[in-house]
Amino acid sequence: MRTLAFSVIAGAVLLGACSNQPKFDFAPGVCYFVATPEGEPPRLQQMGENVAQIELCAAQLEEMRLRFLRMGGSNQEVTGAYQGRFIFVDREGVKIGKSLTGSRFFAMARTGDGRLAIPGAIQRDETGRPIAIAAPPEAK
Repeated sequence: MRTLAFSVIAGAVLLGACSNQPKFDFAPGVCYFVATPEGEPPRLQQMGENVAQIELCAAQLEEMRLRFLRMGGSNQEVTGAYQGRFIFVDREGVKIGKSLTGSRFFAMARTGDGRLAIPGAIQRDETGRPIAIAAPPEAK
């Protein structure tokens, strides 16, 4: 029984050590953009220092995503990292994960007018669609 338990634990350790995930060194409070060049492993590019929260890093990534789109780019998703967590910003909102290829969890969703908000703070109509929080523009 002891050898079986030992072999199971040893196998789990070996499987974890043989992961194909790239290893990154994250500095505290630094927001990164994850560059994924064709045929090369992903690499981190520093975007900002002394970033207080992961949400602020996500906001910097969203700003970068929108600038690229305004310049004519077509990439709808931007990936970043903050203190060991990966941030995925796309048209739906912001998702966070522990790895580049693993599970992703919603952190912020889009409001009816396109802004990012914590999902519980978004007002929805009876069909479940988000309602714009900003007041409608004044008629001229």
